[in-house]
Amino acid sequence: MSHDTTLPFDAILIVGFGGPEGPEDVMPFLENVLRGRNVPRERMLEVAEHYQHFGGVSPINAQVRDLIAALEPELARQGVDLPVYWGNRNWHPMLGDTLKRMTADGVRHALGVVLAAYSSYSSCRQYREDVARAREASGPEAPVVDKMRVFYNHPDFVEVNADRVREALAQIPVDRRDGVRLVFTAHSIPDSMAANCRYALQLEETCRLVGEASGIAPGCWSLAYQSRSGRPTDPWLGPDILEHLADLAGQGGLDVIVQPVGFLSDHMEVLFDLDEEARAKAGELGLNMVRAGTAGTHPRFVSMLVELIRERVEGLDGRRAVGQFPASHDVCPVDCCLPAARPGRPAVETKPIG
Repeated sequence: MSHDTTLPFDAILIVGFGGPEGPEDVMPFLENVLRGRNVPRERMLEVAEHYQHFGGVSPINAQVRDLIAALEPELARQGVDLPVYWGNRNWHPMLGDTLKRMTADGVRHALGVVLAAYSSYSSCRQYREDVARAREASGPEAPVVDKMRVFYNHPDFVEVNADRVREALAQIPVDRRDGVRLVFTAHSIPDSMAANCRYALQLEETCRLVGEASGIAPGCWSLAYQSRSGRPTDPWLGPDILEHLADLAGQGGLDVIVQPVGFLSDHMEVLFDLDEEARAKAGELGLNMVRAGTAGTHPRFVSMLVELIRERVEGLDGRRAVGQFPASHDVCPVDCCLPAARPGRPAVETKPIG
């Protein structure tokens, strides 16, 4: 994404991941997701089965539509009169098509709202690279797109997730709540990718803040990872959620709340990896697992997004953040969230994006 302070913002671009909306979409979608990645084909076919288990439909596009439907009236209520566009990295509506439509509509400067709370190559730089490619394909009149800051430590994001934990805690008998273990989960990434960003550090901070806000004692929450792909021999962030549940059962735990704090909505990896696999594993281990919700369209999450938009569009003062780290940067430095080093590619790349 580019950065140009001389142009006023005249549009908002929601940048999503995308997901299949029918059985015939699954393989083309996964080929888009995994293009250029060293993921064995058998793993791709395994993930395809996850989607087919739900009729070949990922809920993520519908969830983004719901978010936009909640966001637009809140933007109007707070006085932000800008059109909202939506483009995905991996499935329709594709970023390239959306950028061409924005160009035809005369949009010159859009704020990109990437639906990711944390910084990593997969959740930051790769989105910016895809937007840059879409702009290039749309021609010289394509709008400049600036990325909104990540919000892992925004007080409203913390409170929304704490609210979801409290909702889950209410499902556990009162006399057992003091012994509850809270397990946060996030998408695992390769160790080599994690070394180039603040992803794990930001997650740990969000978990600490949410644990405190929801009244969970420091020793009663933990962070585990899910949804890893790639070669089994490559080290990825852990522990894996299934292994971690086994560890908790071995410690005599009975009630476990699992909250996918690394995700913004209950999409496929939440539904399959947690609601199917993790729940089945918990049953085998004799654990009572309650899965807490994600931010979704929680009103406080929606109003937070509008606040972050207004920070950039109007120069709104405040830049709220809680915890031990300041609010994240608005403009990513050239070495932000570099990809993992691979043979033939240096570990550090400094080419500007956009």
